[in-house]
Amino acid sequence: MAETGEAAPFKNLTSREYHGHDRKSKAKGVELKGHTDSVDQLCWDPKHADLVATASGDKTVRLWDARTGKCAQLAELSGENINITYKPDGTHIAVGNRDDELTILDVRKFKPIHKRKFNFEQFGRTMKINIEKVNACTVEVLSYQSLKPVDTLMAHTAGCYCIAIDPCGRYFAVGSADSLVSLWDIKEMLCVRTFTKLESPVRTISFNHTGEYLACASEDWFIDIANVQTARTVHQIPCRAAMNSVEWNPKINLLAHAGDDIKPPGEGIFRIFGFKGSS
Repeated sequence: MAETGEAAPFKNLTSREYHGHDRKSKAKGVELKGHTDSVDQLCWDPKHADLVATASGDKTVRLWDARTGKCAQLAELSGENINITYKPDGTHIAVGNRDDELTILDVRKFKPIHKRKFNFEQFGRTMKINIEKVNACTVEVLSYQSLKPVDTLMAHTAGCYCIAIDPCGRYFAVGSADSLVSLWDIKEMLCVRTFTKLESPVRTISFNHTGEYLACASEDWFIDIANVQTARTVHQIPCRAAMNSVEWNPKINLLAHAGDDIKPPGEGIFRIFGFKGSS
């Protein structure tokens, strides 16, 4: 892909790989051993830019220190975890599993404090006191922590799989099975533009810390980074498999991403893009 002039912040940047505790030298970063199944989603701690939490099919949630690559906390839950997000103040983590169960973790103790069963999978992101969930073609807005319905939006013509909130509070984006990403004005609750670079159902989306860029990924083997105001692609990151999760660091342009690629003997991997390449 020919990059536009806007791509300068991402030019010549590379990724690092994380598998767990043990390090092995790689040309473009560090590898570590960790999860025993694929990493389905991850998220950065909004208050500590060096910490990232991962949800895996191995039924665990892990908290990692990106500086050392070590797993700092681990919680074993009841099901195969597929969704994870932080509360904006960093005190709670919400985790959804394949059994449509939502678990709230207390970050300080890293233990469950609340569980609730739903009749659909949770793909939500917290926005102020609200938690947004995606169901079929609609976006359901629920109050937090009561999880009572507040509003319902008709968002796409196919199932909505993921949602992300602009850190500046202007927009939220919705990724759908129709391969489109829609951008919504929060005050007006209206769709203002769409992103069309992906060809497969959109699995994951994330705004960067300034709200200037939106990363989107799907079963296509690349991550698309687009300018939020123009919807134009500024960079694409090649991948080795379909992506399950992309998440920008809350303070700098580092993008964590994880997908279906598993290295023997069944080690889940996640990577962080945005490190300067060796000269």
